[in-house]
Amino acid sequence: MPVPAHVPLVVATRGDAIENVHYGSIAVVDAAGRLLHSAGDPRALTFTRSALKPFQALPLLRDGGTSRFGLDAREVAIMAASHSGEPFHVAAVEGLLRKSGNDWQLLKCGCHVPFMYETLGRTPPPEERFDARWHNCSGKHAGFLAWCRLHGEPVETYLEPTHPLQRRIRKEVGGLLGLVPDAIVAGIDGCGAPNLALPLESLARLWAVLAAGGAGTATDTLLDRLFMAMTTHPEYVSGTGRSDLHFTRAGRGDWVAKVGAAGVQVIGVRSRGLGIAIKIADGHAAARFVAAFAVLRSLGLAAADEAGIGQYAKIDLTTAAGQPSGEMRPIFALEVRG
Repeated sequence: MPVPAHVPLVVATRGDAIENVHYGSIAVVDAAGRLLHSAGDPRALTFTRSALKPFQALPLLRDGGTSRFGLDAREVAIMAASHSGEPFHVAAVEGLLRKSGNDWQLLKCGCHVPFMYETLGRTPPPEERFDARWHNCSGKHAGFLAWCRLHGEPVETYLEPTHPLQRRIRKEVGGLLGLVPDAIVAGIDGCGAPNLALPLESLARLWAVLAAGGAGTATDTLLDRLFMAMTTHPEYVSGTGRSDLHFTRAGRGDWVAKVGAAGVQVIGVRSRGLGIAIKIADGHAAARFVAAFAVLRSLGLAAADEAGIGQYAKIDLTTAAGQPSGEMRPIFALEVRG
């Protein structure tokens, strides 16, 4: 497999010197798949990680599961979420499980300390106990279980790559991109679910298609429902103080944003019919936010003082005592491609 031709996107300084260089690639694509802008290697094979979640929820929507189980927009949004484990997130997951006749003990995503503690700068109480409901991917997994109940498929093996659900997800993604489903490279995500790897420009196209929903076909109508759920209830897709909440709210209903592990960031822009996909090669989380803001600014979508996301124009670095030590800032220029 070829090594991607990534380029320097973001640097971190200490004093006046550059200490770290974060390489990566960027693709800006329209819904037809035309590459409009790029940096680095827009064809770099990239695991989609959590940027795949809306499309993993698509089979349940397409098969009428939301109507059958009476799911509301918040429960649709939680299926596409990397949530923080705040009480309202857990309540939405529990509602999705209850309505579809499932129990949280069927969730196979594992468990971790909820993101809300790190994001809000808190420490979990010593007596606090967490289970799979608090995992950031529990909404996605609850949606998987709902699809299994809808079709009478086994819930015990829902994460197996050969399970009908996982094969269906491959088919959905392949259909949206014009790819042969079985030819899509796959691996296992951190939550245990099969995950797909796509050229970065194909990942960007997925999000352009999501943002451009509502064109009249059955697929577009379903993608429009996902887009509306995610933009109307962005707090369910991420959580208090999270970057995706900031970016989506800054778009005022026009942008939908989603992080993925290992340095992935995607944004769909409805008014422009654009999908933006960013991969930071070393997986650095903050570097992707700086790169994302720089792309939006380069495209004329955001200003340096943009409310809510101006904080990502550059990120100040400090010592443990709060003294300034440097900053993270973008150093790339987008190449015009089409």
